[in-house]
Amino acid sequence: MELFTHTFPNGIRLIHHKTLSPVGHCGLMINTGSRDEKESEHGMAHFIEHVIFKGTQKRKTYHILSRIDDVGGELNAYTTKEETCIYASFLMQDYDRALELLHDITFNSTFPAKELEKEKEVIIDEINSYKDNPSELIIDDFEELIFNKDPMGRNILGTPEMLTTFEQKDIKKFIRNNYHTDQMVICSVGQMEPAKVLRIASKYFKDVPANHRTQKRPITLPYQPRSMDKKMDTFQSHIVLGNVAYDLDHPKRFGLLLLNNIIGGPGMNSRLNMALREKNGIAYNIESIYTPYYGTGIFCIYFGTDEENINRSLRIVHRELKRLRETRLGKLQLHNAVRQLKGQITIANENRENLMLSIGKSYMMYNKVDSLEETYQKIDSITSEDLMHIANEVFDPALLSYLIYRQS
Repeated sequence: MELFTHTFPNGIRLIHHKTLSPVGHCGLMINTGSRDEKESEHGMAHFIEHVIFKGTQKRKTYHILSRIDDVGGELNAYTTKEETCIYASFLMQDYDRALELLHDITFNSTFPAKELEKEKEVIIDEINSYKDNPSELIIDDFEELIFNKDPMGRNILGTPEMLTTFEQKDIKKFIRNNYHTDQMVICSVGQMEPAKVLRIASKYFKDVPANHRTQKRPITLPYQPRSMDKKMDTFQSHIVLGNVAYDLDHPKRFGLLLLNNIIGGPGMNSRLNMALREKNGIAYNIESIYTPYYGTGIFCIYFGTDEENINRSLRIVHRELKRLRETRLGKLQLHNAVRQLKGQITIANENRENLMLSIGKSYMMYNKVDSLEETYQKIDSITSEDLMHIANEVFDPALLSYLIYRQS
């Protein structure tokens, strides 16, 4: 995979991968998210993701939304705990149109008071919708549990009470303090020569005033295992257990990624899916999740089951975790696990939008992007002994936290 990179004097970086497809994808990724909010700003990063589409110095909401839709493309955005991204998909002939729009809504949004009030109601509906989905809500509540009072534990959406306090001046202050040009990456995939991509990107982003980040994110608070039961008006019980885990720079993160795939990854043959669903028929949805962050990370296992099967399900989960802590994978088991993970990564990269977002995040965090071959080498280097060591660190029963939504 050939990648073209460039850094503008203001610190904004550009990364482009040329493909043969007439469909292009580009995005502006910003290294700021909900963990960068002060307590009085809870929900601000996500709120801004919504309201940047509500008017600029030269466009109203309709013209922003129609700019890409009118030519058959798509405009979208998302917010995580650590990043905000605005991105678009389009025919390559509309590349200039897309990049100009990303610049306009990021740097020229006016945040009209009337639009802010309307969007607050939209987000409150989004929060309420989220509360109606316990299988997603419990993951946020679990992060709040294990990160306790740290900003990492706050959910991304915020609260209705906090949202109502946000004004235009608060938004502009957050952007001024957190939208740093040296933490921005323009990521691009499509059938266009790098020289032309650079020419278009320069036209819109080269002269953005520099605003560099001057301090690192604070280290998260020390972890202590915690457990909590909640009564919920649901048709089944929901359970999450897990631990803090390796951060974005940890050399063992690829080992935990492989271990996560073995225990509860997307494959139907994951150990927990086979044990809980296929062999015992006591759960429908089972998954494990490993998410590395700056300075910390999280590993957790989620499943839903009937109230009377909670203890039995937990015994099975602990049995599978114990197997990984005490029994080395055989040569064939390790070979198959490695092959499965490499296949999943390769197939995911065939989705060009996913690829655009992936290279953008990697370049933002590491200032480089590993090729598939380099990624394969890191996965191939993992041994059975490595996996046992990681399992004993992350799956230590004494370090696990628990959150259970019990049927009321």
